[in-house]
Amino acid sequence: METVRQLFEENFAMRGNFSPEGVILSLLLAFILGQIFAWVYYATHSGLSYSRTFVQSLILLTIVVSLVMAVIGNSIITAFGLMGALAIIRFRNVLKDTRDMVFIFSALVVGMACGSQRFDVAILGTVFLCLVAVYLHLASFGAHQPHNGFLRFQLTMGTGAEPSVRNVTDILKRFCRSFKLISVQGASFGAAAEYSYQLMIKKHERNEEMLYELEKIENVGNINLTMQEELLEV
Repeated sequence: METVRQLFEENFAMRGNFSPEGVILSLLLAFILGQIFAWVYYATHSGLSYSRTFVQSLILLTIVVSLVMAVIGNSIITAFGLMGALAIIRFRNVLKDTRDMVFIFSALVVGMACGSQRFDVAILGTVFLCLVAVYLHLASFGAHQPHNGFLRFQLTMGTGAEPSVRNVTDILKRFCRSFKLISVQGASFGAAAEYSYQLMIKKHERNEEMLYELEKIENVGNINLTMQEELLEV
C-alpha cells in the first residue's frame, strides 16, 4: 500500500513517467474503473438490447486504451504509427442505443486518463459519470408514457352489450388511472365486436385481478392485455 501511495504522489507531481510500476498501476486502475462502468451499465440498463459481450467490452476497452496510451508515451511518431495501424481495423458492430455509445466513449476517455497516468481525473470522472447515470435511471429522467398498457377483448353484440360495456368501464376505473377507447371493429348485432383500449394502469401487480374481473362480465371474451416496455427497440 505504501508503494501504491508513493506512485500516486509521484504521478500527481510529474506526468509522463511510464515506468513498469506506473504502467501496471495504470492497467489495474483501468480494470477497476472499467468494472465500475460495467456494473453501473448493467444495473441501469433497460430495453431489449442487453449484451453480455458489450458489458465485458467496457472493461476490456478501458484497459486496452490505457495500454495504448502507455505505448504512445510522449512519442509523436509512435502516436501516428498507432493511428495508422488502428485505421486498418474496421468496426462493423452497429450500436442501436445512443446510451451504449456514451458508455463506450466514457470508457475510452477514462482509459486515456489511466494510460496517461492522470489518475485523479480518471477516478473523479468515473465517479461523477456513474453517479449521473444512476440518478438518470432512478429518476426515470426523460420517460414519457401517456399509456403503459393495451387491452383488447371481444364483446358479443346484442341486448346485453351496453350493460357489459358499462361494467368494463367500471372495472377500468378501479384499476387504471386513465383509459381511452381507440377502436371498435365489427359492431353488428349478433356478431362479436373487438374493442381496443389504451390504459394507464395504477399497479401492475393487480393486472391478474383486473383480467379476472373482466372475464366474469357476460358477453366478454378473448381478453388480451399487452404491457408496453419502457424502451422498445426494433
